[in-house]
Amino acid sequence: MERESRIAQWLRRRAAQDESERPGARSRARSGSSGSGRGRRWGGRGAQAAAGADEAAARRETLLLTAAEAGFPLAPAAHPSGYGCSCVRIGCPTPGRHPVSFAWQTQATTDRAQIERWLRAEPQANFITATGRAHDVLDVPAEAGYAALARLEEREAAAEPGAEPVLGPVALLGEDRMLFFTKTRGRPEDEDEWWPCELDSHPETMEEHPGLRWHCRGSYVLLPPSRLPDDEEGVRWLRPPQPGDALPEPLTLLETLTDACAEYAVTVEGLEDPSPWPVR
Repeated sequence: MERESRIAQWLRRRAAQDESERPGARSRARSGSSGSGRGRRWGGRGAQAAAGADEAAARRETLLLTAAEAGFPLAPAAHPSGYGCSCVRIGCPTPGRHPVSFAWQTQATTDRAQIERWLRAEPQANFITATGRAHDVLDVPAEAGYAALARLEEREAAAEPGAEPVLGPVALLGEDRMLFFTKTRGRPEDEDEWWPCELDSHPETMEEHPGLRWHCRGSYVLLPPSRLPDDEEGVRWLRPPQPGDALPEPLTLLETLTDACAEYAVTVEGLEDPSPWPVR
C-alpha cells in the first residue's frame, strides 16, 4: 500500500508540473486575481459611456421641452441612419430633414406628455417645428446671418428698457443656414401680399434659392438639437428660446436681413440673380 501511495503522489506532482509548464499558465496564474479587476475597469468605462449618453438624452429632452413651453409646436422627424435616412426611402433626397408623418401640420403640438411619448418611442428622432402658427422663421445663409446678427445685437443693446424685442431665438442649421425666430403673421387678410412657404418642404431646392426664405404657414424648420448627415454640429441654438419671452415682429428684422443677404449674394460666385428674395 505504501508503494502505491508513493506512485500516486509522484503522478500527482508530475501532472501539476506539466500544467505549470504549459504556455500562458504562469500569466494566467498571475492575472487570476486581476481578471476581475480588469472586468471592473472595462465595466467602469461602459458605465461612464452609458452615463454620458443618458446625460446627452436628458439635455436634448430639456431643450425640446423648453422650446415647446415657449410655444413652438413640435412634431417628430426622420434622422440620419447609416449612409441614409431612417425613413428607409431609397435615395431619400433630404435624409434626416423631413417629418415622419405627412400629417405633421396637424400632428405638431406643444403638449409635454405627447412629446415625451415621442421621445421614448424613438430616442434618435429629429424634431421639426411647424411655422405660421405660433411663430415664423426667417432663414438666411449663415454668412449673411452672422453679419445681420451682429447688427441686431447692437440695436438690442441700445434699445430702451421695455421696448419691443429686436431679436429672438436664433439657431444655426449645419454650417450653411441661420434661422431667426419671430412672431407670425398667420393668415393675413390680403392674401395677394403673402405666399405659403414651401421651400423648406423641399430642401433640395436650397441651392436654387440662396437668399432669404420666410417660413410661415405650411412650412417647418428643423429644431435644435437635430442631427444632420455628415455634420457633427447639426442644428443648434445660438440664442435659445425662453418661455415667456416675447418674439420680435418679423418686419423689424427684415430690412437688416435682406441687406445682409444682398451683400452676401453679390459675393456668391456665379450667382445670376443677386436678389435676396426667393424665386417663385
